[in-house]
Parts: sequence; C-alpha cells; structure tokens
Amino acid sequence: MAIAQQILFLIALGLAGYFIRKRVVRIRKNIELGKKETVSGSSSERWQNVLLVAFGQRKMFKRFIPAFFHFLIYAGFLIINLEVLEFVIDGVAGTHRIFAPYLGGFYNVLMNIFEFLAVAVLASCIVFLLRRNVLKVARFQSAEMTKWPRMDANLVLTIEIILMLAILTMNATDQILQTRTTHYHPTGLLFFSNIITPALQNINTSTLIFIERFCWWFHILGIFAFTIYVTYSKHLHIFMAFVNTYYAKLQPKGHINNMPVVTHEVKTMLGLPVEPSITPSEPSRFGAKDINDLSRINLMAAYACTECGRCTSECPANLTGKKLSPRKIMMDVRDRMEEVGNSLEKGGPGLNDGKFLLGDYISKEEINACTSCNACVEACPVLINPLEIILELRRYQAMEESSSPQQWNSMFQNVETSFAPWKFPASDRFNWAKTNS
Repeated sequence: MAIAQQILFLIALGLAGYFIRKRVVRIRKNIELGKKETVSGSSSERWQNVLLVAFGQRKMFKRFIPAFFHFLIYAGFLIINLEVLEFVIDGVAGTHRIFAPYLGGFYNVLMNIFEFLAVAVLASCIVFLLRRNVLKVARFQSAEMTKWPRMDANLVLTIEIILMLAILTMNATDQILQTRTTHYHPTGLLFFSNIITPALQNINTSTLIFIERFCWWFHILGIFAFTIYVTYSKHLHIFMAFVNTYYAKLQPKGHINNMPVVTHEVKTMLGLPVEPSITPSEPSRFGAKDINDLSRINLMAAYACTECGRCTSECPANLTGKKLSPRKIMMDVRDRMEEVGNSLEKGGPGLNDGKFLLGDYISKEEINACTSCNACVEACPVLINPLEIILELRRYQAMEESSSPQQWNSMFQNVETSFAPWKFPASDRFNWAKTNS
C-alpha cells in the first residue's frame, strides 16, 4: 500500500512539474515577443527594490488595513510552504513527518507557528472575500473587472481557505492518532488543531486514518494544482513581482525615455553636439502598435500586475470620468500576449492575425486621456509603469499615423516651426515684457 502511494505521488509530482514547466516556457516566449532592452543602473539599488518593495511589501502599507491582511497571507504563503518540503519528502520516501524525530521540541514550535499562520491566512482570505463581495470596494468594481477577473480573485481566496482547513483537519486527526498507533510520531500539543480534536475523538481509528490521509493528499495535490493555476491567473504576481521590482526603472518618475534616432536627428538639426561615432539605426516603427513594439520589461510587467486597481483609483483622468484605466492597460497587454502566444503554440498566425494592441484592445480615447502625471506609477505596489506603454502607443499615433487630436497636431506644428507651443516666432517671445514695461 505504501509503495502504491509513493508511485501515485511521484506520478502527481511529475505531472505537476511537466505542466508548470510547459506554462513557464510559454510565458517566457510571450515576453520574448517584445524588444530587448538594455538594463542600466546600480544592481545594488535593484536588489534593494526587491528586498524592500517585493519582499518587504513597503508600498503596500500606504493603505494599512488591506496591507496588514495581505502581509498575513504573504507571510503564510512563504513560511507554510516550508512544510510542503516535508510533504514532498514524505510522499517520495513513503514516510510520515520525517523531520519530527530529528528536530525534537523545535518541531512542535515550528508546527504551532505554521498553524498560527494557517489560521491567519484563513481569516485574511475571509476578510478579502467580504471586501470584494459584500463591501464591494469601488476599485474592484471597475468596467475592466469583468466576470473572469472577479471570479479569479474569489476562486484563489476560496482555494486558500480550503487548503488551510485541510491542513488543520489533518493535524487534528494526527493528534488523536498519535495516542492510538505508533505510526504517527508525537508532535507535542498543536494549539489550533487541538481545538478541533474534541469533535473527532469519538470517530473510530480506521476512519480517522482515512480522514488524515485524505486531507494530506488533498492538501499536497491542491498545492500542485494551485501552482499550475497561478500561472494562468493574475496571482502570478506572487513570483513575477520579485522579477519586476528588479527590472523597474531607477530614473526619477518624471523621466521619459527618448528615442535615440529622434534625439540624434534633433540635435543635428539644432547644431547641438552629438557623438559622431554613434548613429542610431532607424527603428522599423516609431512607438508601439502591438506588443512586439514594446520592450520585454513592459511585457513582463503585465504578468506582474496584481489587478489591485490602486493605479486606477489614483488616476486623475479616471477619477474625472474618462475611459483611461492604467490597470486595464496592463490587463490588455497581458491578454494580447496570451492571444498571440496561444496562436503561435497552435501554429496559427500569431501577430499577423489582423489585430493590434492599439485599436483592438486599447483605444485612442484611453491613451489620449492620460496626463502623464505618474500617479499610477507612484501607486503601484510592485513598481509597474503603465505610463511607458501609454507613451509608446501615443508615439505611434503621432509619428506613424499623424492621428493625434487636432489640438495636439497644432501644438506639434508650432513646436516644429516656432520652437514653442504657441503660434508666433521665437523672436516675439518676450514682447509681453515690452508691453508691460
């Protein structure tokens, strides 16, 4: 029987590994649809961002209440998953609580910490479900939060609750079985699961063994299934947030990336010094029309998006009723990547399907509403920069299509001819001073 369970576990572990690897490869190929971008700046500063922003949750605590409960889930995810290591070793080796004999009393301390975090995760998930479905927090009710994004969030929270209940029930039955059979190694008193044991005391031993084994299998298979599911969910930010904070821009938020070929041309026209040895090659397209025109860092950020809506809730354009939602921008980039990636995987046309990010996913009305204020960038808890994508889309609109709003085109023409937004020559720029003197 034990050998059969080991074989079943190895099959489950192998299948989980196969599907996770397949999905990771697909996501990587989707990101590689973008343009390569040179990463500059201090690596120590980038690691500092990883430690403080991704690992330390620093920006989350600008809103303390959700940050507190999120931290409990986050800490629980990191620490409770250490117990998964024991599950995996037990599953492969056919043992039960393999670390218990070696860690002695410290094992009891660890298990009580794990149980405390399991209860904390369970309570936090209930709070978040109430916030989304009873209190209906406004930023979770926006137009882009359609049936799937809402269901995705509720599903993950529900799964986490069930997994925590499974591990507490497993420990409770284990506590009773330790007094009835020698197979179950003594763990010492486990405070939270011990609360459940009175309800299970009158159940016969064989049934308790079934419940304990069922909860063990349910928990570990649930972990495997959850890990696979996460790669299709917005909860991929559990992993991608660390990568995104490392590659996030280090320049001040007001800094806008120039196009080297345009900068070189303008400097040449104005007689400003340029490096003669460096002549940038002209890009195939100015700005971005589709995901392959964006950088790989932009595309990676779309997978790191938590869909928390803090960016949209801070966006002045959105707050005044305009269609722009920075969260939707990131969701649209990710959806377009998935569509193209799935098409390529099936041997389809990929990017040549007649659709484009600009127009079919993101409208010109949306990008033109952006004030470039960087409120969304400041609000993001994992350092995502929706503004970079918006500006690239607007560059394409202005430089390739010449389809910017009429007021903008007039300003562009004035800047080109008069070196100022106003329609008079530079020589008349200070006439107002003469008039008022």
